[in-house]
Amino acid sequence: EWRGERALRVLVTGGAGFIGHNLAIHLYERGFEPIVFDSLERSTEVALKRLRERGLSVVKGDVRDKYSFREQASKSDLVIHAAAYISVEESFERPGEYVSNNAGGTAVVASACLELGKPVIYISSAAVYGDPVRVPIPEDHPISPASPYGLSKALGEAVINFYGRLGLKYVIVRPFNVYGVGQTGPYAGVVTKFVERACRGEPPVIYGDGLQVRDFIHVSDFSRFVELVVEKEPWGEVFNAGTGVPTRILDLARLVIELAGLRAEPIYEKPRPGDIRVSLADVSKARRILGFEPRVGLREGILELIEYYCGGP
Repeated sequence: EWRGERALRVLVTGGAGFIGHNLAIHLYERGFEPIVFDSLERSTEVALKRLRERGLSVVKGDVRDKYSFREQASKSDLVIHAAAYISVEESFERPGEYVSNNAGGTAVVASACLELGKPVIYISSAAVYGDPVRVPIPEDHPISPASPYGLSKALGEAVINFYGRLGLKYVIVRPFNVYGVGQTGPYAGVVTKFVERACRGEPPVIYGDGLQVRDFIHVSDFSRFVELVVEKEPWGEVFNAGTGVPTRILDLARLVIELAGLRAEPIYEKPRPGDIRVSLADVSKARRILGFEPRVGLREGILELIEYYCGGP
C-alpha cells in the first residue's frame, strides 16, 4: 500500500461511475490517495454523494481531452482507466459514439501514460468474448464481441496492447457482471434492476427465456481484485474478474422475489440484441497469480441491495 513516505496516488477515470466510485472509495479506505476524474456526463447523484461523504472531490474532465487528462495523470503514480459508455442496447443505436468514447478515450489515456511513464490498469469487459466457444471462459479465449459495446472495449484492449509494445506498463482486467450499491439509473445491471422493481412491489422483467447464464461479482470483491493488481503489478497480463459461479437469470429473478418477500412471478419480454447466452469466467489465473477469492455470495449481495434500495427487506 505504501511506497516510501507517502500514499500511492491512483487516478481513477470514470471515477464517478458505478465501478469507478466504488473503486475510489475502496482504495481510499485502504490507504491509497485516489484522484477521481470524470466528465460527469453520466455520473449519478448516488455516486457523487458517496464520494462527498468520504471527502473525495471529483476533477471534472473528459478522457478524450488530452490536456486535462495529462494534467491529472502527471500528478499520479498509476492510472485505473474505468471511464466508458456501458450500455449494450444503446451501443447498437450509437456505435460511433461508443467506439469514439471507449476506444478513442483509451488511446488518449494510453499514449499520455506512455509519455509520462505511468502504468495503466484498463478495466475492459467480458463483453469482448461475445458468445463463448468454451465455458468457463479462459483469458486466451477468442475475442469475438456480439455488440458495438463489446467491440469498443475490444478495440480499447487493442490500443492498450499496441502501446504496451511501445513500452507502456499495463494490466487488462475483464469484469464479468459487477453489481452492488451505487449502481442506479438507466445503465444499471440486471441485479439492480430486479431489486429496484422488487422494492416497488413489481416483479422482475426477464428478456428471453431466463436460461441465460451469468457470473455475478460483487463490487467490493471487484474492488479488492483491482487492489491486488495494483499491489502485485503483474504487468502485461490479462485477467478475468468473476467468481466462476454460474447463475441463470431465472434463478436470479426467483432469488430476488424470495428475498424481497414478493408474491409474484417474473414477466417475460422478447430477447434483446447482443444478449450473450452464457457468460461464465474461468478465474483460475486470477486465483493463481493474484491470490483472489471472492467473498460475497449472491444471496448476501442481494440482501445488501434490498436493504439499501428498499430501506430493509
